[in-house]
This record gives sequence, C-alpha cells and structure tokens, in this order.
Amino acid sequence: MTNTVKTVAMTEQIYAYLVRQAEPPSAIQQRLIEQTRRLGSAAEMQIPHEQAVFLTLLVKLTGAKKIVEVGTFTGYSTLALAVGMPSGGQLITCDVSADWGQIAQDAWRQAGVADRIDLRLGPAGQTLRRLPETADVDLVFLDADKTGYIEYWDLLVPRVRPGGMLLADNVLYYGEAADELPEGNAAAIAAFNAHVRADSRVESVVLPIADGLTVARKKTREELS
Repeated sequence: MTNTVKTVAMTEQIYAYLVRQAEPPSAIQQRLIEQTRRLGSAAEMQIPHEQAVFLTLLVKLTGAKKIVEVGTFTGYSTLALAVGMPSGGQLITCDVSADWGQIAQDAWRQAGVADRIDLRLGPAGQTLRRLPETADVDLVFLDADKTGYIEYWDLLVPRVRPGGMLLADNVLYYGEAADELPEGNAAAIAAFNAHVRADSRVESVVLPIADGLTVARKKTREELS
C-alpha cells in the first residue's frame, strides 16, 4: 500500500515562507550569492540558501571534523560546511575551475574559514583516488557532474567512517529522475539513486530539499555483520 502523499506542492508564496524560516545569509554569504548571480546561467549551480543552512546544521549536529566535497563551484556550499566545523577541522573540496575557485577562496578568506579548506583542482575521480584509503571521513557532500556520481560514491564510501554521512545533491534532477525513461543527466541520476538504494553499506533517504538531497549513513561493522 502506497503512503498518502503529504509533501506540500511548492508555490512561490510557500517557498518564500520556507526561506524566511531559515537563518538569513550573512553579509559575506549575501555578497557571494550576488557575485555568483552575475555569472549568468551558471549561477543555477549554486545551492539555495535554505540548503546551505541545512548543511551547516548537519555539520554541527554530527560534529564533523573531516569533510570531503565534490563540486565546489563558487564555494557557497563549501562555506556553509566550513562555518559549521569546529576549529582544526579539514574540508577537502574538489573542482576543475580555477576561475570559480578564486571567487570561492576570496569568500572563504573574508569569512575567516580559509584555513580549514583545501581546494584541489583537477578531475574529481583522480583527486579522490589520491585520498588515503582510511575510513576517517566524517561527512561527504556530492554536487558535481551527474554522470560521475556512481564513481565518486564508490570511491568515497570506503573512506567514510562507520556512522559517517554521505550527502548527494540534485537527486530528483528537476523531477526528471522519476520519469519512466529518463534521458541524459536524469538517466545518470536515476541510475545513481538505484545504486545507492541497493548499497548494503549504507542506509539512506531522499529529502525533497531544493532539487532533491540524498542523506545516507554508513553502517557500522556490527550492523553489517
């Protein structure tokens, strides 16, 4: 029996109300939002502010001290993750654009969190393979090229500590991932979602935040035995 749908259909009025319930952007966050908007259509890759608030809250709740992010863009999600970390934390973030990375690094310096962020430029798969093969990552945020999600997931899960978290963005892909025959990036996301759902190493749920957010927890050895 299918559960009754209780998710509220989002309207502009309801969305504006939802945003008002989140902590407002700091002055630095607001400047980064505006600076990113000036990039034009690429700005759609920036996560919405309410999602940034959620990321900060999750980091604080979990006490994450070691984070890996795949997909930096202009650094808004990175900033949200970093401000939730305790001092001495380490956040490794991967991207391929030095220009966008410069925008990000300027914002991180202004926010006083640059010392805990390590921006690594290059193909994400190569960067992740160079990470130590030790299960000590507390939290992962995946928000990059959709066709690479499965590869990145399989490289990251072994590096996450038991009980650690993995987050993946855009897992509804404008709702197209739910199509009977999704195409392009939507097909890649649908395959990724099936891959996560079948992964016995984790327990997961998809939340209807922004374009869909997978929240997964890596099981402990006791839970896997």
